[in-house]
Amino acid sequence: MSTISTIEWTDATWNPVTGCTKISRGCDNCYAETFSERFRGVEGHHFNSGFDLTLRAERLEQPLKWKLPKIIFVNSMSDLFHKDIPTEFIDSVFDTMEKAHWHIFQLLTKRSSLMKKYINNRYASNPCPNNIWIGVSVEDSPAKSRIKHLQDANISTRFLSIEPLIADVGELQLNDINWVIVGGESGNQARPMNPKWAIGVRDQCMASGVAFFFKQWGRFGQDGIARSKKANGRELFGEVYDGMPI
Repeated sequence: MSTISTIEWTDATWNPVTGCTKISRGCDNCYAETFSERFRGVEGHHFNSGFDLTLRAERLEQPLKWKLPKIIFVNSMSDLFHKDIPTEFIDSVFDTMEKAHWHIFQLLTKRSSLMKKYINNRYASNPCPNNIWIGVSVEDSPAKSRIKHLQDANISTRFLSIEPLIADVGELQLNDINWVIVGGESGNQARPMNPKWAIGVRDQCMASGVAFFFKQWGRFGQDGIARSKKANGRELFGEVYDGMPI
């Protein structure tokens, strides 16, 4: 668990699971995999098994030890709804989030159908608690099918992570969506983000009253030139967008 996160839209990260497998184009240059595989075989390191899916039961109750409220990104190094994670383990993660009600937890998944099934089983009568935000990744137009699964799940706060934005997503159905994050891809193999794609998402959010957060340009700036992520910054044509759900 990291008490300080470099991810712009959260305070901390909590990883009761690490490792994953690729499921769509957005996974091609996965930062978590790149980081983890650097330490494969390193004796005593957390990631000595690289990016293999690993359940870390010893971390299940970590958020309960943090007494000051935080916004916590859950499984920044995995996907909680991976098909190989036992339902009982997911139950334990949700048990902790419900107990640690003073925190806000952010869950992000590409396995939207499995997420919807789990949420609607666990919260058949009442919505998922307000302190648990759930989102889906939407990197291109084919991934938009995940949005419908999110809308059909019994959730109080829903968000979209349109990062890495690697193609025009076109028209978005934003009913019952509370927050949208947009960002370009980082790393040496990064694919450029066309500024028009980001502006198109921003304009739809503004028109629908949805909080909009522009996370970064990534490796390629709005002029299409490759630089460091820090050098390209977070301004979208002169403005910084830090929208968050109310």
